[in-house]
Amino acid sequence: MNYNLKNLPERTQKPRQMGYTMAMDKGLSVREAEDFMSIASEHVDIVKLGWATSFVTPHLKEKLKVYRDAGVPCYFGGTLFEAFIIRDQFDDYRKVLDKYDMGFAEVSDGSIDLDHDKKLDYITKLSSQVTVLSEVGSKDADKVIPPYMWIDLMQKELDAGAWKVIGEAREGGNVGLFRSSGEVRSGLVQEILTKIPFEKIIWEAPQKAQQVWFIKLLGANVNLGNIAPNEIIPLETIRLGLRGDTFLHFLGLERKKDNNSAPAFEAD
Repeated sequence: MNYNLKNLPERTQKPRQMGYTMAMDKGLSVREAEDFMSIASEHVDIVKLGWATSFVTPHLKEKLKVYRDAGVPCYFGGTLFEAFIIRDQFDDYRKVLDKYDMGFAEVSDGSIDLDHDKKLDYITKLSSQVTVLSEVGSKDADKVIPPYMWIDLMQKELDAGAWKVIGEAREGGNVGLFRSSGEVRSGLVQEILTKIPFEKIIWEAPQKAQQVWFIKLLGANVNLGNIAPNEIIPLETIRLGLRGDTFLHFLGLERKKDNNSAPAFEAD
């Protein structure tokens, strides 16, 4: 850091299991990736090339090298995995991971109907090749998964070999963990946390209000994902209590809410 400030929450250091920040690259150029890493590599733990953008991204190998040279691992979005699976090309997907020397892969079923036992089998097979992140939740806003099922799916996927599970929210933060308005399904989150270890979950939280909610609930070292490149530095200030949203929170000086004001998020 550039100067000394007292009474900041302690942040875990890379490589870390908690306080993980997953950034979403939705199509940055090589030069933009270089600029991104020049300012934010210290605060980014992994970069996801969103959905199947890697298929159409020019100079893909060069961009992946930028991230590797910065010491930040990268992986292809889960939708690319699903695109291969629905075409019965699992072996081809594994070859793509090898071709681009990928150390991580995401297994998801947010866009396709995939038997869960089959998904677990894919996780197990891939975990012998790469570190697997598995995503739970649907991209279909009309498909509401009850909390007990989220817990069951997450636990089984961890048992199958997933390193961490990702709570689905899409890049907009309006499905899965969240209502269409972006409000956190707080009852769902609280129930998941009664069974699944805190450090094993990456919560997709692209919106600032969502990031603030999770940090206030779980602290500076909550795992957060789908963060836009230009929001990495702002997120780190939220984690450290250096932005108005959490400025008083870590000092134990949080203002009492006006009784007439509505909470930012409502429970299920």
